[in-house]
Amino acid sequence: MKLHVKKDDNVIILSGKDKGKQGKVLDVSAKEGKVIVEGANIVTKHVKPRQMGAKGGIVKTEAAMYACKVNAVCPHCGKPTRLAHGIVDGEKKRVCKNASCGKAY
Repeated sequence: MKLHVKKDDNVIILSGKDKGKQGKVLDVSAKEGKVIVEGANIVTKHVKPRQMGAKGGIVKTEAAMYACKVNAVCPHCGKPTRLAHGIVDGEKKRVCKNASCGKAY
């Protein structure tokens, strides 16, 4: 399965408890169709100490969410956009679909 966002993309969350938040994509799982966004979908995990002297406890961390719940943010115009693909300077690049922008990145 191919996703519309890549690692290190800036995205906005479209639905759920973190709707409207923006963040950077930390990890992408194309097989599951999920992404992990920095500072969004925070869950608490109970962690067991794995080594002698290591601390266990309750840790807050980002959980994966479906990629269809996020939309890429154009670095030029700063607006959420659906991505198109076009040939720019002989290379295939992602293009902003906003009418006012239309720049490749």
